Amino acid sequence: MSLTGTPFLLITIALVGVALALPLTLWGRIGGPRLVRHATRFLMLLFAQATAIVMVFVIVNNSNGLFDTWADLLGTGDHVRAAADLGPDGTGGKTPDQTPKTVAKFKPASDKRMGPGVLETELKGHISGVEGEVYVWLPPQYDDPAYKDKKFPVVEVLPGFPGSAKAWFGTLEVNTQLGPMMRRGEVAPFIIVAPRTALLGDTDTGCANIPGKVNADTWLSVDVRKMVTDTFRADDRADGWAVAGYSAGAHCAAKLAVAHPDRYRAGVSLSGYNDPAGEPGALTTKTPELRDANNPLKMLQHAATPPKVALFVSGAETDGYQGGQALKQAAKPPTTVETVLIPPGAGGHGTAVWKRQVPDVFKWLTKQVAH
Repeated sequence: MSLTGTPFLLITIALVGVALALPLTLWGRIGGPRLVRHATRFLMLLFAQATAIVMVFVIVNNSNGLFDTWADLLGTGDHVRAAADLGPDGTGGKTPDQTPKTVAKFKPASDKRMGPGVLETELKGHISGVEGEVYVWLPPQYDDPAYKDKKFPVVEVLPGFPGSAKAWFGTLEVNTQLGPMMRRGEVAPFIIVAPRTALLGDTDTGCANIPGKVNADTWLSVDVRKMVTDTFRADDRADGWAVAGYSAGAHCAAKLAVAHPDRYRAGVSLSGYNDPAGEPGALTTKTPELRDANNPLKMLQHAATPPKVALFVSGAETDGYQGGQALKQAAKPPTTVETVLIPPGAGGHGTAVWKRQVPDVFKWLTKQVAH
């Protein structure tokens, strides 16, 4: 039974009802020795508490897109087939033309909470050795005959950790918010791509390449990217691509954009952080070298050539904004950084805040990315 499915939610609600009914109907009818009566009543109360906690967890999980499957929840999921050393650029010396064409077969997303138009596929990364689901939403103009020769810009969207690839659609409602705006011409007609980022059970990969462990960077910036350009009428230039994320996904988005100006023109960080230690258990915190190599601030400071990339960084004073200001101070042309302060009381570190930012983020992306 699906962790996020309606049947499981209904079962938890029914169990809460049963747990409340038991002491109401049986409390005074329990017979036997005093110890047995007390123990039975204690177990009924414990059952009521446990079912209530499970129900609340399911509701919160479904609302925030934290765990997508039982394997994600239990930390047993492993989506890594191999993790070869792919070198500094994460390609293993292969250009996109040297790898097989990756035309994926998509079907309508099975989870209807993601809203209309979302497609899904299972992708096996030829270079990264990662496999996992990828969700894609096509803009209203995609099937318009007037756009039949159009190659569309792409935004790759990343959740936090823990986090589901579905969250940008199901929780932030990016597709239902942007569809009308695209029809009115308020934002560019972006293809929106949401790949799996939880690749190693309950371990945050930091979206990094770590030989012998995982090639998460290559999965996101090479394999998923190639699949999208091979399957859809998607722009294959860096000028036509951006990456956006919230929380741990925000850290990933900033890092990927700074690391790969040949693949992304813009990056959006919502309530993120620069130092990988912002997620203490991440693989990228294991050594000082890994922390520095995956810190977008250090990457900007030590770059031989400033990357041609635009960054949008928002957050509360101590939840992303200060990190954004540090990036802004370190940036040198052609790198640009725009920072937005989320005021106190606006909602804190949560999906409600990021959901409200979606329209403004995509208006900004429209100005940065070719379309």
